[in-house]
Amino acid sequence: MQNIKLQGLDIDGNEKEYSLQDFKGQKVVLYFYPKDNTSGCTQEACDFRDNINRLTKYATIIGVSPDSIKSHIKFKEKQILNFILLSDPEHTLSLAFDVWKEKSMYGRKYMGIERSTFILDENLNIIKEWRKVKVKGHVDEVIKFLN
Repeated sequence: MQNIKLQGLDIDGNEKEYSLQDFKGQKVVLYFYPKDNTSGCTQEACDFRDNINRLTKYATIIGVSPDSIKSHIKFKEKQILNFILLSDPEHTLSLAFDVWKEKSMYGRKYMGIERSTFILDENLNIIKEWRKVKVKGHVDEVIKFLN
């Protein structure tokens, strides 16, 4: 899991390859979301953005979705996101964290991301997880845990 490499965008929007190993020695808030520029995902990303100063004194923030880098660039620019976004189109990291799940909408079954957040310690061990996250108030829960 630590050696999985994904393309992503750094804080400034530059394309870069990342692995979790790059973050060893620091706490990480790793949050998985279904899709760029959808209402819930936009709200969640903006909540992380708006609370970045309250979060980064404790941890590095990383958002992950199956969207392409091109989609991430548009999302990051449109919402002025100030944290790392990783692109996981092959679901490699999503499968490693067991968030790539069968979902159902209007009776139709499909595979997708189960909105989830993980706090990793300095050795990249999971010390807290939230599954089936409800967006409203979630970032406050993360901050409360980190505090």
